[in-house]
Formats: sequence, structure tokens, C-alpha cells
Amino acid sequence: MTARVSAVPRGAFKLLGDPTVGPYFVGKLLSTAGVWVHNIAAAIVVFELTGSAALVGAVSVAQFAPQFFLTPWSGARADRMDRRRQLIAGRLVTAVGSGGLMLWVLTVGLSGTAGAVAVIVAAFVVGLGFALGGPALQALLPSLVRPSELPAAVALNSVPFTLARSGGPAVGALLVTAGGPAIAFAAATAGQLIFAAILARLKIREGQRVVPKDSTMRAGVRHLRTDPAIAALLLGAAAVGVGADPVITLTPSIASALGQGAAFVGVLASSFGVGAAAAFVVLSWLRRRLGTPWLASVGLLLLAGGMASLAFATSPLIAVASFALAGSGMTLGLTSLMTLLQQRAPDELRGRMMALWSVAFLGTRPLAAAANGLIADLGSVRVALLAVVVLMLVGAYVARPSRVDPGAAA
Repeated sequence: MTARVSAVPRGAFKLLGDPTVGPYFVGKLLSTAGVWVHNIAAAIVVFELTGSAALVGAVSVAQFAPQFFLTPWSGARADRMDRRRQLIAGRLVTAVGSGGLMLWVLTVGLSGTAGAVAVIVAAFVVGLGFALGGPALQALLPSLVRPSELPAAVALNSVPFTLARSGGPAVGALLVTAGGPAIAFAAATAGQLIFAAILARLKIREGQRVVPKDSTMRAGVRHLRTDPAIAALLLGAAAVGVGADPVITLTPSIASALGQGAAFVGVLASSFGVGAAAAFVVLSWLRRRLGTPWLASVGLLLLAGGMASLAFATSPLIAVASFALAGSGMTLGLTSLMTLLQQRAPDELRGRMMALWSVAFLGTRPLAAAANGLIADLGSVRVALLAVVVLMLVGAYVARPSRVDPGAAA
């Protein structure tokens, strides 16, 4: 752990200069960008092979399904074992998913339904890596900074995700259209391997952790009954997961409906990321003015509003603006909810709380992707988006400030 020479909390920019936090930030950025390159390339390839939004949704179903059955185990393990090694193992498994698909494209090729199945299987392997390392990734963060620096660290920890979401889809779409899917999946693989190499070289000392007497996932679930605010935070995260799903599942269909090609899929997904990145400029200011619980609600409502606007978009420009609005809401909502959860979670339960967070935020994606794809195919993209809006509003009500305020359950 980095030496702490001052009691004054460091802001995000000073944290970037830390010899541990800085490389960790860069590695996470490259890794997350690689994931987005893989995701958008997979969506484009499957839609071009089949023309089906439901099969595009199946890619997300396969990728996020492991959150249900593996994350509870990996979260409990993160409370007992070395979190850094667990994170490295997860990134290597993710690299196998992207790298294996790259080799498949080069040796076998992609065509028809069989090609779509290969992409879906690779997405499942990528999801296994995420489920294995996800809880450790989140649980490791507090060990990198002082407790007083945690809000700044959580915000900074969200930046790689946001920047990757801004540029990754556009890069993925460009690589697929200009160089072919093998190049895109090779880039995705490189991002995972680089992050694993950085983690292996970092000197992270997690300190003396309390070894829980009951290290099962059941103990983590039981904790929700004693702290209902955490349950509300998790439901808010689930709402954000549902609200973010159209960025992958429905963008090919939205682009097609607007008369645009595959390159515009990347533009739409990247506009969501640009909006998310822009929100970081005002995040600290808004948190000081509104407070973290209220900022979480504002974010949820902005995400819902962006998707509602997208449902009635009649031009590419309106669609891009709607995605940008929704992206800003995701940053404000998700970062605020995560900050509140990190502040409430006991360290001996942190891995399991992060596992529940992953199940809530990512584990809802298979259900959302399957539902969005089927509704879009059987009904329309507009109906699918409006269904997302309704669920988002329900989530905003459940995670309202009176339920998630850190002092509410003191």
C-alpha cells in the first residue's frame, strides 16, 4: 500500500499520481476498453450474420449469465483469499474468451447461425472471467487509499469504465468495418493481458483483514436484513443495469431503423459513453450541492429520461443526444450508489457485498437483454425502450434518498 505522508485527503488528480493507483487506473482503462471493443464487435457480427435483435441479446445473456451462479462464490472467496490474484485470474479467463474467438475467426471463419453461436460461446467465457474477478476488483479499491479518500477513489475508479464506454464502441466498430472482427477481438485480448501484467507487478498490501467466522454467501445475504439501505442500493444498481442494456442489445436495431450502417452502432454506443464522461466534470460539484443520496436519484431519472427520448427519436442526431443524456445519468447514478455502498459495507463482508452488487448490476443484464431483444423482434424497439423506462422509474423510487441515506439505518 502506498505510504501516507499526509492526513489531507487527496483528490482524483493527486490519486492518479500515486505509484499504485495510477498504474491500476491505466490497466483498468485498457482492460475495460478491450471489453467494449469485444462487446460492440460481437453485437455487429451477430446482427450482420442473423439480422436478429434477439440473437444480439443472446450475446449479452451469455456474457452476464455467469454473474448468477459464479459471482456469489467469487465474492465469498474475495473475503478469504488474495483479491489481487483472483482479479488477475479473472482477466486471464476473459482474455481466453476474446483470444479464442480471434483464433476461431482466423481458422474457421464466421458464417450464418454457426458463426453467431461461436460469438455467443466466446461471450460466455468472457463473462466467466468477469464473474470470477468482478467482486475482487471492487473490493480491492478501499485498500489503495485512505478512508477519507474513498469518495474520490470511487469516482476515479468509474472513469476507466466511462472513458472506455466513450471510445471503446467506436474503436470496436471501426476495427470490425476496417480490419475485420479478428483484429477487434485481438485488441480486446491485449487489453486484458496488459491489465493482468500490471496487476502482477504492483505492490499492493491489503493490510490485516478480519477473517469472517462465517465466510459463506448466506452471511452476506443475511446482512441485508440488518441493513436495508444496502438492499435499496442494490436495487438501484439493478435499475441502472436494466437502463444501460439497450446500449448493446438495441443499438444495431436502432441504427437500422434510422437508416444507418454498422459504423453508426459504434457512434450511438460511444455517445452514451461521451455523456457518461461529461458527467464527471460536474460530479464533485453536484455531490457537494445535492448530497450523494439525492445525486443517485437524479442520475437514475436522467438515465430514464434519455431512454424515453430515444424511444421517440426520429433522426440520428436526436438518438445521439438521447444516448448522451442517458450516459450522464448512468455516471451520476452508478457512481453515487457505489460510493454509498462502499461506505456502508463492512470490510469482512466487502467481497460479498461487491458480489451482490455484480449480481444486481450485471446479473440483471441477461434478463434485460433477452426481454429487450424479444420485445424488439416481436413488437418494436420503441416498446422495448419504454419498458426499460418504466423499470428505471420503479428503481428510482426504491432507491430514493430516504432509503439509501447513510444515516438512515445508523
